[in-house]
Amino acid sequence: MYKKTLQRIRRVLAAIFFLGITLMFLDFSGTLHKFLGWMAKMQFLPAVLALNFVVIAILLIITLLFGRIYCSVICPLGVFQDGVAHLHNKFKKNRYTYSKAHNILRYIILGIFIVALIAGLSSLVALLAPYSAYGRIVQNLFAPIWQWINNGLAAISKHYNNYAFYNKEVWMRSLPTFIIAAVTFVVVVILAWRNGRTYCNNICPVGTFLSFFSRFSWFKMHINEEKCVHCGACAKNCKASCIDSENRTIDYSRCIVCGDCMALCPAFEYKHGKGNPAPVGANNQSSQPGDNETEKETVDTGKRAFLIGSAVAIGAAAFAQEKKKVDGGLAAIKDKVVPERKTPIVPAGAGSLNRFRQHCTGCQLCVSQCPNDVLRPSTDLMHLMQPEMSFERGYCRPECTACSDVCPTGAIQKLLKEEKAVTKKGQAYWVSQNCIVMANGIPCGNCARHCPAEAIEMIPMRGDDTGKLFIPAVNESKCIGCGACEYLCPARPLSAIIVEGVEQQRTI
Repeated sequence: MYKKTLQRIRRVLAAIFFLGITLMFLDFSGTLHKFLGWMAKMQFLPAVLALNFVVIAILLIITLLFGRIYCSVICPLGVFQDGVAHLHNKFKKNRYTYSKAHNILRYIILGIFIVALIAGLSSLVALLAPYSAYGRIVQNLFAPIWQWINNGLAAISKHYNNYAFYNKEVWMRSLPTFIIAAVTFVVVVILAWRNGRTYCNNICPVGTFLSFFSRFSWFKMHINEEKCVHCGACAKNCKASCIDSENRTIDYSRCIVCGDCMALCPAFEYKHGKGNPAPVGANNQSSQPGDNETEKETVDTGKRAFLIGSAVAIGAAAFAQEKKKVDGGLAAIKDKVVPERKTPIVPAGAGSLNRFRQHCTGCQLCVSQCPNDVLRPSTDLMHLMQPEMSFERGYCRPECTACSDVCPTGAIQKLLKEEKAVTKKGQAYWVSQNCIVMANGIPCGNCARHCPAEAIEMIPMRGDDTGKLFIPAVNESKCIGCGACEYLCPARPLSAIIVEGVEQQRTI
């Protein structure tokens, strides 16, 4: 009975972490992170980058005590794979087989990951990190569907004069990031659908790192040789492919302590002891009858998983199409074009551009939580998927600290509202050829009226005989780079006020 209980406890905890982290990425109201933000900080790589030694120590102690339960309980990508594998088990059982660990492959990937982390190759780090990969999948593929459902409920409730829901604009923040998220989703689904934990066993650097410690865990799965009848059912149902039923051994570096074997077979026990480690010279495959079934898996299964992933990706892309804005319902307004910035603008609290790039994993949590649609993933190849600011859809309100509140890695350090309002993250510049005052002789002053820092002053335009035309002058000592001037400038397609980022943020 206790074996079933342990398995149920593991599944309940896994469901809590998985749903909590997923809802945190889906939530656009900015409220859930207050209750669920600790789950993001419990992820291994964010804890390392944040130098959160308490969390790192807790995760390592848990691994040394109980094995790699981090991968089957806390990691959202790991739980997601288990869900896909469990779904396939409904259609086909006894489909796994024992295989020898591909240590050379996974250690090479871990080495590349560590080198990329030290060298600041953020794009590669973001691509391999499991928490970041799952965050991108949710933010790019699941969030548009969630928001579309919300907008449907908002339309229905509005019809009945109820405003429990409000409309949320759905748009694609970055095409390259969307494509990477869609490809990652399809690859992970296919691997999990066909072979369970293939991604964790061979690709995931966090899983490989924790495998060093899981070998020495205090509690392990044990095979009671007196009760074992060599039926091979355990190996055929182990999604980690770590049970060699022929030799009655377990590869503890890959075992994620899911408890499936223990719930299936009375010969398995979870207790303290040396356990039954897999010998170094173990065969690549067990010789149990039916083990070749996995190798003969039809292409139809892969196609089915690919079609599921493609349907979600295409659906999310369709939802991201915007409605055409019109001026008074008569004439279409041109969308603003993103200007070419020499220096990217990163959120207040980053400290400096270099520091931000070294700590950010590109998980997209701050992007999903930004209420002003200012943050979007970078398309720069060297810093792909890391957030940067642009002001075509809004500006960074001085009182908003949403991004610094949710960042689990410390890339955006937590700021008080008072600190945020005086943190210089950029500098506004006037571009005369884009200004409607210069081009059309029309009075404006929109940038000065809406500048929250009062950094813009309107001065008389040189050569104006009417005395009615004024042009903006930016006070660099007051400008904080919030982008209100760029966003609210009526010039199209390029604003007459452009904000450039700063290498080092400071308090003004």
